[in-house]
Amino acid sequence: MIDIKEKKNCCGCGGCMNVCPKHCITMKADNEGFLYPEIDKDACVNCGLCEKVCPVVNCKPDIPFEQTAYLVQNKDEVVRRESTSGGAFTTISEYVIKQGGVIFGAAYDDKFRVHHMYVEEKTELWRFRNSKYVQSNTEKTFSQAEKFLKEGRMVCYSGTPCQIEGLKRYLRRKYENLITVDIVCHAVPSPLVWNKYVEMQQEQFGTGISNIIFRDKHYGYKYSTMTIKDKDGKEVYTYGIDTDPMLRAFFSNICDRPSCYDCKFKKRYRVSDFTLWDCYEVDKFDKNLDDDKGTTRVLVHSEKGREMLKKIESDITFAEVNPDDLTAQVKEMFYSVSSNEKRQQFFRDANTMNSKELFEKWFPETAKVRIERTARIFCYKTGIYNIAKKVAKKVIGKR
Repeated sequence: MIDIKEKKNCCGCGGCMNVCPKHCITMKADNEGFLYPEIDKDACVNCGLCEKVCPVVNCKPDIPFEQTAYLVQNKDEVVRRESTSGGAFTTISEYVIKQGGVIFGAAYDDKFRVHHMYVEEKTELWRFRNSKYVQSNTEKTFSQAEKFLKEGRMVCYSGTPCQIEGLKRYLRRKYENLITVDIVCHAVPSPLVWNKYVEMQQEQFGTGISNIIFRDKHYGYKYSTMTIKDKDGKEVYTYGIDTDPMLRAFFSNICDRPSCYDCKFKKRYRVSDFTLWDCYEVDKFDKNLDDDKGTTRVLVHSEKGREMLKKIESDITFAEVNPDDLTAQVKEMFYSVSSNEKRQQFFRDANTMNSKELFEKWFPETAKVRIERTARIFCYKTGIYNIAKKVAKKVIGKR
């Protein structure tokens, strides 16, 4: 049976739970809010399937093969505005749905907890737009996807690289009707910390919150915000990475899953059909696409993916680029995040403090924070944000 001796050796994909023929594995949250397999040893028959499907134990090496690369923008301006970057995933999903297919992705439930789910209608694709900087619970979606595949339906499954490798290991065979999409993942933060953030915001704005958007284009694509909307859809909160405590926690690497500090899936050559991520510096590739409304980098790993891209050409604005150029200096693709030395203390507080106390202690809105926020907004509104950002990077790099 699978035995997690070190937490860094489990990515929490849920493949082992889905594959167990005796249903003796359940995914249980630890005191940091992350899910790990718990095994009923009395029911276990030692079939070994849980180990065979584990993506960490059986991680694919980074072996080069042919790739193609693109910059993509959805032609539907509403979709692109609602998407984290260029809306490429929605275009892929719409094609699959037109074929009578099913789309799996990470979405909120009614309490803003993040789960994987599936939709079968184009009108439901909004659930998967926008980043969600928290680990999603895949639940039974691996086995649900397998059921649809065996029925002959086209399935598109999106997730983090570890979730996609987990799904592929779970399936144990190739399906021509399966399209997989992964993202270039920084790391996955704790659901416990995210729940505390939601609790804090609900205390401030009440339970009438209709949406929480991690990467809203309130000011524009290149200076996105955490935006909260009330029950009428009105924006009641718009703070950027300089001010919002959840975004600050995310980028400080203080609340990530242990496996993220030694990620086995940081590589260029992946098992998915598509890898998607942001392209803030789109002007380096194609100035005609630099409109500050969002652009997706798309790295295509399979012939299946290339064929699909041809089929959706009419719905996207795109430019083909060299894969080496597209992936150059993309740190998140190749390197794990470094653990914050205060991580253990932070989680002790997360388990003993209420939500407001926790975030006010660790990420207070000081005068320095307010000044930085004001400076960012000023630079953005005056059109010098990109220049200021590049200068700041050079200054930091020289230190």
